Amino acid sequence: MEYMSQEGYDKLVAELRQLELVELPQVRDAIAEARDKGDLSENFEYHAAKREQGRLLSQIRFRQRVLENARVIDTKVLASDCVGLLSKVEMTNMANNSRMTYTIVSPHEANLREGKISIKSPISQALLSKKVGEVVEVHVPAGTLKLRIENITL
Repeated sequence: MEYMSQEGYDKLVAELRQLELVELPQVRDAIAEARDKGDLSENFEYHAAKREQGRLLSQIRFRQRVLENARVIDTKVLASDCVGLLSKVEMTNMANNSRMTYTIVSPHEANLREGKISIKSPISQALLSKKVGEVVEVHVPAGTLKLRIENITL
């Protein structure tokens, strides 16, 4: 079971539709065009299009499985007094007093550029169930971080 936000669910549905309705028909057309050129044993375009079709079908199956097991979380029932899935956490790195804000999301929604980190990441795991004002130690590949939770919102 994968818990995710409505935004993440909608994004996956849109990606699946794009793959099924736009990209897959293009690849099928490319295969048909390459097949018309004759000898398939030495036809590079045909083999490249078949590989692309396999890659697309794999991506489609993956997204279908994720969506089958997805459960959209109602943010109204989530507690905002402690860190959990879909919490936006503002924290301070105690070593250099730098502030950072991350939203904890499902692994399929994680995007560091947007400030969304996976619930399975070391930082998220250390922050789960913690409250404002608590200091947590996070073991990351670069060493150990001490983070103080400044604010939690949904």
